Amino acid sequence: MLVDLKHRSQEKELMDSLSIAENELKIALTDISRVNTMLGGNSITINAIRKLIKKSSKNEFVILDLGCGDGEMLRNIAKSFRKQKRKVKLIGIDLNGQSLEYAKELSVNFPEITFYKQDILEVDKEKFGCDIIVCTLTLHHLTCEEIKKVLLKSVKLASIGIVINDLQRSALAYYLFRLFSFFFIKGYIAKNDGLVSIKRGFTKRELIGYATTIKLKKYHIDWKWAFRYRWIIKTNHTSNKK
Repeated sequence: MLVDLKHRSQEKELMDSLSIAENELKIALTDISRVNTMLGGNSITINAIRKLIKKSSKNEFVILDLGCGDGEMLRNIAKSFRKQKRKVKLIGIDLNGQSLEYAKELSVNFPEITFYKQDILEVDKEKFGCDIIVCTLTLHHLTCEEIKKVLLKSVKLASIGIVINDLQRSALAYYLFRLFSFFFIKGYIAKNDGLVSIKRGFTKRELIGYATTIKLKKYHIDWKWAFRYRWIIKTNHTSNKK
């Protein structure tokens, strides 16, 4: 029987459980990081950040990662800024304490990164005000109402813009991932959650629907390999406009 992807699935991912065993979580996070590297997922976000800051005269940027997991995206952003010899302060927030402890272990050589245990639905500007927010493979974990709430908060928090990198809900993506995971993913959790993630992913029309509902003005959504949507939102709370 073919998978029905007409509507977003409400099925929960195994990694959403805060009681997952530490060794299983590390295997899953390692699998996800390897897949992102192999399929070029991280470069989608980093290239968008470069576009947002290209004409900025700021000497240092503050970037906040919503749902940072093991911190892989932040480490890649740090490396990118080091190559450009630009200063950056990176903040990762996640509700899973085990993920954050693992992120700290992997990020000991990145003093520009700080991690906080925090519900992304409850972030406040006083503590987490920033220039850019990145949200990679996190939005699909949320319900539609939670997504609207996070977007509204993010627009207030980020002075320059927001970069969202998440999955297209597609039957082709679903069946290709089943084949891909057979060869390249070791753990059961990442294999299972990868398929659930695709079922919880988005169509472009749905993303535009969120933008319309919360009255976003300046944004662009484009499709990227492998079956990703990159959504760049300009907040313009700064004098350095593109």
